[in-house]
Amino acid sequence: MKNEFYDHYKERVVPALQKQHGYKNPHQVPKVEKVVVNTSIGSQSDVKQALEDAKTELALITGQKPSETRAKKSIANFKLRKEQAIGAKVTLRGAHMYEFLERLIKAALPRIRDFRGVSPKAFDGHGNYTLGVSDQSIFPEVELDKIKRNIGFDVTIVTTARTNEEAKSLLSEMGMPFSDRAKKVAAASSSQNEPVAAAPAA
Repeated sequence: MKNEFYDHYKERVVPALQKQHGYKNPHQVPKVEKVVVNTSIGSQSDVKQALEDAKTELALITGQKPSETRAKKSIANFKLRKEQAIGAKVTLRGAHMYEFLERLIKAALPRIRDFRGVSPKAFDGHGNYTLGVSDQSIFPEVELDKIKRNIGFDVTIVTTARTNEEAKSLLSEMGMPFSDRAKKVAAASSSQNEPVAAAPAA
């Protein structure tokens, strides 16, 4: 697999995690298995067009053709019929997955206005992490003047980690900017810049 971000994982992340968690074998080190990008068209009045817009934007962002997601059962209050198309999703693996993660971490997230990091509390207890993105404009591939509607989506990063702690270590080493990590860096930086008190005169 020829990919710079994958090389970064193999050469930097794996040794760092072995040191942190005491894995004796590199094959024990957690890795990202797949990334699922999912969006729902919700209660849009023009459902068919909204679905097409969502699929177009997801394809642009992920580089892969999305599949439609459908309702599993009918809900009368929401005028929802069983098997009705309600959104779109893309499942990324291999090189496409690493390319997407690199763009998400290095290019898209830093473009969020007043960004202070992602929540460290969105793990599911099984080593998987879900990140909510409010609209597609943070991705450089999206041309702002061509956006027809804001499309929010969830990015679920599925890992082989057994615990939240292991998964967080993995994603942190890959560059995921968790908000608690940013606070620690800021605190360390400010303490280094504090003036040192002079010793009292003898």
